[in-house]
Order: sequence, then C-alpha cells, then structure tokens
Amino acid sequence: MPDTARRSSRTPAKRAAPARAAEPQLDHVSRAYRELRRIIVGGQLPPGARVSERTIADRLTLSRTPVRSALHRLEQEGFVKAVGTGRERRLLVAPLTVDDGVEVFTIVGHLEGLAARTAAELPTPRRKSLAARMRGVNAELAQQATKKGNANRFFDLDLEFHSLYVEGVVGPRVLTLHHAIKPQSERYIRLYVNVLLDQIATSVREHEKITAAIARGDSDGAQHAVEDNWRNAAERLAEIITQLGERGIWNV
Repeated sequence: MPDTARRSSRTPAKRAAPARAAEPQLDHVSRAYRELRRIIVGGQLPPGARVSERTIADRLTLSRTPVRSALHRLEQEGFVKAVGTGRERRLLVAPLTVDDGVEVFTIVGHLEGLAARTAAELPTPRRKSLAARMRGVNAELAQQATKKGNANRFFDLDLEFHSLYVEGVVGPRVLTLHHAIKPQSERYIRLYVNVLLDQIATSVREHEKITAAIARGDSDGAQHAVEDNWRNAAERLAEIITQLGERGIWNV
C-alpha cells in the first residue's frame, strides 16, 4: 500500500459540526426583548425611567450581550430612547407625548385599515363568522359602558375586538409590522384607560360601523371605518394628554 494511502487511512475522520452556538444566544435576545417590552407596555418601567443594562441583565439572569441587543431593537422600535453622547449616553423609557401618541395611533390605524379591507374580502361564510364574533365582543364593551366596568376589562375587550380582524387574516408582512407598532399604542391606552372609560360608548358605535362594513363585504367602508376609529381615538388621546400632561419628558 502506498505511503500516502496508509497516511490517509490513519487520518481521523472529521467530527460533525457542533450545533451553532448563536442559537441559544438568539433565544436569550428574544427573551430579553419580550420581557422588557412587556414591562414597558405594562408600565412597570414608566415613561422617562432610566434603563440600566446591568440591572436588567441581573434581573433576567442573563449576560449583558443579549440585553444590549434587545435594548437596541427596542430603541429602533421607539420603546426606548437614547439621550446624551459618548460616556454621557444613557437609555430611558420613551416618554408618552401628544405628537408621538398621534403618530403611533395613525400608523396603527393604517395597518388595521388594511387588515379590515382584507377581512371584508374574505369568502362570505368566513366573513360572516368573523363579524358575528366581533359583534359579540363589542356587545360586551357596550355593557362595560352601562355598568362602568373596570378599566382592565375594557382594555382587554378593545384589544380583542381589533385583533379579531387582524390575527389570522392579514399576511405575514402586515402582521409583523402590526406586532411591532401595536404595543406602542397599548402603552398610551393602559396609562390613560381610566379616563378613556368615559369614551366607551363612542368606541362601541365606531366598532359597529367597522363590523357592519366587514359583514357586507364593503372593503372600502371597512378600511375607512377603522382609520376613522383610530383617528378619532388619537384626537381623544391628544385632548386627554393635553389636560393631564405628557409623561416622562422631565427625565429626558
């Protein structure tokens, strides 16, 4: 046997490539992102609060690397804001201001308007079934208006109503955009929900127009009804914030 063959036969076989180490790291980034967004939207980290990378890493029992990546994503999406430069740079939970609130509500309105248009173009049986579920949720909202129900229940029902014609209806691109921006509107609604309770009856009437348009397959009407609902909500929100004051701006 030639020497080269003997040497080749003694060459150890290559080991199988190990599982990519980046995958667990990505899981940690996703976990940090989801948890941070949850507590920001829920108000546990209030508008204008300082965001400490080290503190968050300790609380989540993660290294600072995935936390840093999660914060970068949250900053891109508008949940976190950087102020200062160089060594003076620090991160804060984004303030809740009139201008930002109106912008967020307008974007959500356009995205959900597209969703409502898509819902109105569904096959008739599916469209009718969707409208029936929307009416059921809206009826519960109407009950909240008459008996002055609790704020959390109102918030959950309103969220459920809008999600019905978005989730499982739109394509992945619109859904991804919606998942990124909708929680920003939730920050405002959660904070001012007790004041917004007085507007339930108005919301219910606007929801009825959305539902009726989807039920009859009126895609233009459905889209316009949703956009009007969010535009009116933005105006109501702006009025409330003007009365009560913007949140978090003093810390910036």
